[in-house]
Amino acid sequence: MQRPVISIGAALVDELLHAGNSMLLATTNNAIATKTAGGVARNIAHQLAIIGVPVQLISVFGNDSDGDWLKSVCTQAGVKLDGSITKEGLSGKYTGILNVDGSLFTALLTNAAIELITPKHLETQTELLKTASYLLADANVSIDAIEWLLAFSNETGIPFIIEPVSVPPAMKLKGVNLDGLFLITPNEDELPVLVSEKAFLTQLQIEAMLEKGVKNIWLHNGKQGSALYNSEKTITLHAPDIEVVDCTGAGDGSLSGFILGKHLGLSDVDCLKLAHTMSAEILQVNGAIATHLDQKKLLQQVQKYYPD
Repeated sequence: MQRPVISIGAALVDELLHAGNSMLLATTNNAIATKTAGGVARNIAHQLAIIGVPVQLISVFGNDSDGDWLKSVCTQAGVKLDGSITKEGLSGKYTGILNVDGSLFTALLTNAAIELITPKHLETQTELLKTASYLLADANVSIDAIEWLLAFSNETGIPFIIEPVSVPPAMKLKGVNLDGLFLITPNEDELPVLVSEKAFLTQLQIEAMLEKGVKNIWLHNGKQGSALYNSEKTITLHAPDIEVVDCTGAGDGSLSGFILGKHLGLSDVDCLKLAHTMSAEILQVNGAIATHLDQKKLLQQVQKYYPD
């Protein structure tokens, strides 16, 4: 039986408002609304399930109709919820306002209740966590939970990945001992807040992360592509040139593609190609999930964006 990826963090209702014209402040803007299942950890788990990677999600759901709907979306996709929590009250919601070009204007996060994923709860899931091929947490979870997971990773040898999510949650990680962390995946805005202000150049910031004991830093640079750094080498890869429809979930999808590559035993370069391909496909559809892809189709699409 294949060992699952265990994804830990937010499961949310994504309410996306797509602006019809250029955004104007302090007045009414016309928009089209869409509702999809979201949350960084949930998105990654959902996409992994679709592309054929066994996955468990440890998250928090409300006992409302939105919570029932989110659970249904997850289980129908093939995501298992054995370690998840159902709380009294409303489910979490992410409300994103998108510019005409699909880029993010601003966003609001409400009722996520991720603080319920405590070290005490994780202790109760130890036997489940021991079955993992990879542990993954989004930075919305508490620092106590992240530190517990990293200690568990160092003790068991199960690789641990942190997705910073955005600048505010990434800032929490600045003073955390990350020695032994397998991978962290910041973008160009998140990387600087992870280290001292004295590290004002990208290379200095990468060196600072390596000195902290992080094994791999995967830096996302948007349209410019990404770079994977470790103590032995640096790998860079350009991003495909595409027409963006909706930016939501592109980073989550790229990490799903990368993990699929690791699941299949591919090289780091080929993992990055899979990651960029998944991200490109998500950027061209509405919502955070590329539901039109399975593993076979995704692997075929790599040739489209990165022909030999």
